[in-house]
Amino acid sequence: MAEKQIAIIVAMAKNRTIGINNTLPWRIPEDLKHFKALTMGHHLIMGRKTFDSIGKPLPGRTTVVVTRDRRLRIDGCTVVHSLPEAIASCASDPQTFVVGGEDVYAQSLPLADTLYITEIQQDVAGDAVFPAFDKAEWREVSREIRHQETPQPLEYHFVTYRRN
Repeated sequence: MAEKQIAIIVAMAKNRTIGINNTLPWRIPEDLKHFKALTMGHHLIMGRKTFDSIGKPLPGRTTVVVTRDRRLRIDGCTVVHSLPEAIASCASDPQTFVVGGEDVYAQSLPLADTLYITEIQQDVAGDAVFPAFDKAEWREVSREIRHQETPQPLEYHFVTYRRN
């Protein structure tokens, strides 16, 4: 059996911002399509606040919500109370995606073997950031440069990193 793959998928500004007031601080329709294409058919691990910001389980994927609230139940989701428990609940999936937020990213970064980062090519104000990581531990395996004019002008890159 192949080793389990744990991937982090995130959109991040130059200053590492990933969110503000529990929402994304930008609108990038192509990034949402990219996210869907990569994650379809897989398990998604997310914190409860990230789940709340999405508002429902995403179709075609298994949603695993990590929470400290022992009483929380969410229809259509697997609810767990630690990252190791979340990863164990995804054992049947050869590729599991960690989709946020800040605390779950920080816990999962040492365990991940792949990073799918949408690098937004500007600083953005926010209150949630992606943890700093040592780029020397990772090699860039692909980069796709994109631009959009609407709904807001942005340059962003779809970048894939693999752990060295």
